[in-house]
Amino acid sequence: MSSLPLIAHRHPDAVMAWRGGTPVRVRQFLGEVDHVAGQLPPGRHVLNLCGDRYHFAVALAASIVSGRISLLPSSQTPESLRQMQRFAPDVFCVTDRADSGVELPLFHFPESQPESPAEPVIPQIDSDQVIAQLFTSGSTGMPVPHPKRWGSLVRGVQAGAERLRVTREHALVGTVPPQHMYGLEFTVLMPLQIGAALHAGHPFYPADICVALKDLPRPRMLVTTPYHLRMLLAEQSALPAVDLLLSATAPLSQNLAVAAETCFAAPLFEIYGCTETGQLASRRTTAGAIWQTLPEVHLRREGEAVWAEGGHIEAATRLHDDIELMGAADLTTDFAYFLLHGRHADLVNIAGKRTSLAYLNHQLNAIPGVRDGVFLPPPEDAADAPENVRRLTALVVAPELTPAALMQALRERIDPLFLPRPLLFVAALPRNATGKLPRQATQNLLASQRAPNTDAIPS
Repeated sequence: MSSLPLIAHRHPDAVMAWRGGTPVRVRQFLGEVDHVAGQLPPGRHVLNLCGDRYHFAVALAASIVSGRISLLPSSQTPESLRQMQRFAPDVFCVTDRADSGVELPLFHFPESQPESPAEPVIPQIDSDQVIAQLFTSGSTGMPVPHPKRWGSLVRGVQAGAERLRVTREHALVGTVPPQHMYGLEFTVLMPLQIGAALHAGHPFYPADICVALKDLPRPRMLVTTPYHLRMLLAEQSALPAVDLLLSATAPLSQNLAVAAETCFAAPLFEIYGCTETGQLASRRTTAGAIWQTLPEVHLRREGEAVWAEGGHIEAATRLHDDIELMGAADLTTDFAYFLLHGRHADLVNIAGKRTSLAYLNHQLNAIPGVRDGVFLPPPEDAADAPENVRRLTALVVAPELTPAALMQALRERIDPLFLPRPLLFVAALPRNATGKLPRQATQNLLASQRAPNTDAIPS
């Protein structure tokens, strides 16, 4: 049985986090972890809803050292939280908010700090210990749990840091929540496991992101999404210096990647992965469309399916994306190259022609003047309709464009069969904290736009 340290910082006075402009040192962190671990209720399952990223890290570490499992659902809706209680009846919630509104037993993150130990000891964690359960949406509506073992998570974030050349000198700001797999890996576990420093905030709006960046010393890294990048570049004329940019959760257009690298004078990388496996591959978007898997992660095709295995992945996992292997795709090599064409579920077939929603969204958002936009598939009740009458819908945020001008720009980019009918102009899309569009919120917005709309091109 092997074990790995909770953190990789070399000295008890090393800075492991920043809260505002104040550094938090390792000895304080370990003291708080020990303090919180000793106060947690008896339940074995923990729902960690701390909004402060440092508080989240302390509560996560306290759960790990006390043998508890953190439940991290894909959303925090009341129904999702009720599902967590059905999954683990002993679950309790750790929160740092006075008005959490959660109908679960609550443990409030302590406001007072314990005295920092003079000679703190870094806990060693069994590599096989399950420290978290992350959930994906199931086809039946019930979340599907995916257990995460300590050793696998540590190997994954260390491999990612090596690929991206993130060092212990870096300080990291994240615009994604730590409860999300991407946020957990890159804004919490990575800094802990390479000896770097995390930022306690969870900035969302451009002004808040800029403040958070200015709080940090350089070199500093921004862990974000295409949505947040687009907002930053659109609304901020003077942006703080950043030394490394990372994007995930949605495809990033090359135009946006070029604009971001030009603005920040820093390299921008994308991460590809999923909840089931964590990060799998990376690319520098401005260098081309090809992805490279992390060392020792291999891809293999079986019929129409592509499987990932090796490296930090514990068991061969089927990927739900349309992947074109480019070579070096067998177990005799250290990594593989591939192209990503979108999720199988995103494929659209109209009148015998196929495309993906990811491709259409890419083309829509690449049009100058489009701040945000999304294509929506035909409604489910149109599944049996003839393909020549099934139509896509698009919601778009483009206040400086007319509907006619935008439709003309789309005609130059996509096949006429896939032009949206209707094309609906909206003030904003209901994106969540990771930049994704929850299905129900999107459908609600679409329903509200079905009324007479002077800014729409109807079917």
